Amino acid sequence: MGILDFTALELGQKIQKKEISVREAAEAALERAQAAEPVINSYVTLDPEGALSQADEIQRKIDAGELTGPLAGVPVAVKDNMCIRGQLTTCSSKILSNFKPVYTAEAVINMQNAGAVILGKTNMDEFAMGSTTETSYYGPTKNPHNTAHVPGGSSGGSCAAVAAQECFGALGSDTGGSIRQPSSFCGVVGMKPTYGTVSRYGLVAYGSSLDQIGPITKDVSDCAAFLEVLASHDPKDSTSIRRDDCRFTEALVDDVKGMKIGIPRDYMGEGLDDEVRKAVMDAAKVLEEKGAVVEEFDLGFVKYAIPAYYTIASAEASSNLERFDGVKYGYRTAEYEDLHNMYKKTRSEGFGAEVKRRIMLGSFVLSSGYYDAYYLKALRVKALIKKAFDSAFEKYDMILGPAAPTTAPELGKSLSDPLKMYLGDIYTISVNLAGLPGMSVPVGKDSKGLPIGMQLIGNVFQEKKLLRAAYTYECATGKQFEHAAEMDMEAETAKGAHQA
Repeated sequence: MGILDFTALELGQKIQKKEISVREAAEAALERAQAAEPVINSYVTLDPEGALSQADEIQRKIDAGELTGPLAGVPVAVKDNMCIRGQLTTCSSKILSNFKPVYTAEAVINMQNAGAVILGKTNMDEFAMGSTTETSYYGPTKNPHNTAHVPGGSSGGSCAAVAAQECFGALGSDTGGSIRQPSSFCGVVGMKPTYGTVSRYGLVAYGSSLDQIGPITKDVSDCAAFLEVLASHDPKDSTSIRRDDCRFTEALVDDVKGMKIGIPRDYMGEGLDDEVRKAVMDAAKVLEEKGAVVEEFDLGFVKYAIPAYYTIASAEASSNLERFDGVKYGYRTAEYEDLHNMYKKTRSEGFGAEVKRRIMLGSFVLSSGYYDAYYLKALRVKALIKKAFDSAFEKYDMILGPAAPTTAPELGKSLSDPLKMYLGDIYTISVNLAGLPGMSVPVGKDSKGLPIGMQLIGNVFQEKKLLRAAYTYECATGKQFEHAAEMDMEAETAKGAHQA
């Protein structure tokens, strides 16, 4: 068993026992990343020098007994919309292609304090707007299980990096399923915590009322350990919540006896791929055999989630992205006549097509005459969706369903039809609108060998129930992390600009 085959917790244990050094772990991950990157394109910035320097410093602290946590010395990656002081933070956009922040995101600081080695920043859909990681200025990321397919998005770079063993875990952000959907496509575990559990300070905002940072890992145990490190109250983030129930590793218990699990009929009907349906229902059967009570029910308001989400998210995006104007930081057009011309040209040249589409949609729904008709109505629908979930959680401990209606589509197929791409988020976006925790867990593969993920949704602050059910499923099936098959690095060439 090589270093890369260990989970994050297994590696952390080996490092504490002095069986593997932190530098050896970092070198193994960097070597793998440098070999895979020309094909996969998971990273926007890989920082070998900085990572090895961190590794030596962390080793010194471990030897001195200063770092004893389970993730000390473990190499991880960070999605490129989280600030790291002095390191490029581009959001995979031309408009931030030269931006180096003067501060570090709180979630990243928590990982650094736990002793994690930050290898670099991962590729993503531009400003997290997309479901395939194809809208990136740095070219698309490919699915390590089949490089002709997308890894999902917008956290596709983080999920692909974990699946291809280019790191032992990664941070992603989830605005409408951007951790859970690519985790499903790449065969890894991804958790979107309850809104406010992880600080958003230093996360470049897309939809402020929906964004949440979460972990992407090889298995459920690693997910619990990462979440334990990430969760903290932060006075710098006004939406941060003070919680005293953040010992998530305590939930790793192989027992779901008496747990009530609801499967929404709305999630299992038209539009769901047959192979995905079978894999998810088989997983539900496993939990039922372990003692859970599983039944179908009507959730309601599912068909209204997509229009409500894209109205609210686009409105917030149009407001948040106003700050990128070429004045204080980021890209500025080379030639312009006056201030307003500079704004227009900078944004026209700096933003990609999908970002422009959502800014225009957001500006429209917030404009005079349309605010009441669209934005306010969407907020009312959001409240009704939350009410529907509240009603469901009076009866069930959690909700089980698919993370995505299909397995990973082929590269180039989604961008030609934005509406179809938006519809792919049908099972994930309600969770963000209601501020709930949700996680994706691998439950098999389709006939093409592409991973399938099951989604577990809990009531607010009920991450432990989700982790417990997911861990029980993992124990029952003996499922272990199945990394992508070795890729023929010589046979493929990198496409699109790539910065390493």
